[in-house]
Amino acid sequence: MGKIVVNLDVVMAQRKISAGALAEKVGITPANLSILKNNKAKAIRFSTLEELCRILECQPGDILEYKE
Repeated sequence: MGKIVVNLDVVMAQRKISAGALAEKVGITPANLSILKNNKAKAIRFSTLEELCRILECQPGDILEYKE
């Protein structure tokens, strides 16, 4: 069975942005950002994904990946 993998840490490293700074700009708690980064999230709001993409200047596919 496949799963969705969150590559947020990779995109953050490429953009040289810290978790604390990103959480603040997106408007989520550092704890929730950590849950996302560590592939523990069960869901993500489109509004959160949109903000991540806006701030990181990327596409949803840069952050989310489907793996078998």
